[in-house]
Amino acid sequence: MKILVVGGGGREHAIITKIKQNKNVEKIYALPGNGGIARDAECVNIGAKDIDAIVAFAVENSIDYAIVAPDDPLVLGCVDALEAKGIPCFGPKANAAIIEGSKVFSKELMKKYGIPTAACEVFDNVDDALKYMETAPIPTVIKADGLALGKGVIIAFTREEAVNAVKSMMCDKAFGKSGDRIVVEEFLEGPEVSVLSFTDGKTVVPMISSMDHKRIGDNDTGLNTGGMGTVAPNPYYTDEIADLCMKTIFKPTIDAMNREGRSFKGCLYFGLMLTKDGPKVIEYNCRFGDPETQVVLPLLESDLLTVMQATTNGTLAETEVKFRDKHATCVIMASKGYPESYEKGFEISIPDDIADNVFVAGGAIKDGKLVTSGGRVLGATAIADTLPEAIEKSYSMVDRIKFDNSYYRRDIGARALKAWEVK
Repeated sequence: MKILVVGGGGREHAIITKIKQNKNVEKIYALPGNGGIARDAECVNIGAKDIDAIVAFAVENSIDYAIVAPDDPLVLGCVDALEAKGIPCFGPKANAAIIEGSKVFSKELMKKYGIPTAACEVFDNVDDALKYMETAPIPTVIKADGLALGKGVIIAFTREEAVNAVKSMMCDKAFGKSGDRIVVEEFLEGPEVSVLSFTDGKTVVPMISSMDHKRIGDNDTGLNTGGMGTVAPNPYYTDEIADLCMKTIFKPTIDAMNREGRSFKGCLYFGLMLTKDGPKVIEYNCRFGDPETQVVLPLLESDLLTVMQATTNGTLAETEVKFRDKHATCVIMASKGYPESYEKGFEISIPDDIADNVFVAGGAIKDGKLVTSGGRVLGATAIADTLPEAIEKSYSMVDRIKFDNSYYRRDIGARALKAWEVK
């Protein structure tokens, strides 16, 4: 089989690493891929949002199956365009990808079908939004309606921060047109949980849970990032909570999308908050999370490509999806200065014996060498029988990976460890 993977980050590297294990896969193309992915697939310099070029390449190269991984091409209709040419895909069509493409849509969906989430107000007029901030409960959460590279969310702990967030999104266009409309949400408290799920539009199969670390600094301080590390499973997510989520959130969401004529196939990501009033949805994503994928997929015992094809073919109910009873951790190594300004072009040294467990996000090939080309450079993933062992293994890998101006959090897994020790 010839496989095409759209995207070029650490998530895509983790997907490709797993797909390679299928003996029927003879060739993998990554569009555009990156310098690290080039070790495992043929990278083609076609951008993930260049839908016409992606489709033309897929047709010309007789692609048997395509995996559209990032949010932008999904929302832009990449799956629709590929399937129109007879190429089966993993991922939702555009009318289902809107569940991430518009936070207003997803909030209205949850309200309509009684899916537990934070109370909210929607604004498309800056004056109305600013007036609301005069009396809004503080802290509050301000979200850009559209896609914003995972960064379009600001938690305001003072009224001044709330006003500045509104102005930043709606006046200064910090997130472009994504901030033309905003959602102002109730601030929820409790442990956060990420649950990725496979779905064929009828059956939903949750993957192993995970915990992301969004803030740039230790002890969850500083600016929000795309994610500085993950652990799986999330110790706060018990079997009892999982059962409750299936009944009140997961299945109702799939059913709601079907009722709206927006059947969802692919990976639906549930960002949850475990509040004192029960689990509530913080956000939906229409694809694998990053860096959650880097800990979830290495724990998948079943063949990934087989499961993906089952979501496409509507046979997920008859397909085994099994995970290893182990723990995984991923520590992200970033460029110093991220998520603001940072330098690029530093050579990356990854020892051969750990290379299969290092997922490159921001790397390029220059003069035959792998160099830094992004803010989040790579993720060091380790698997072990216990959470403490997995954490220790990830950091021992980080100690052996070298590039100038590297930065990483030193407390990935610390919060999870407290809950794990109680269990």
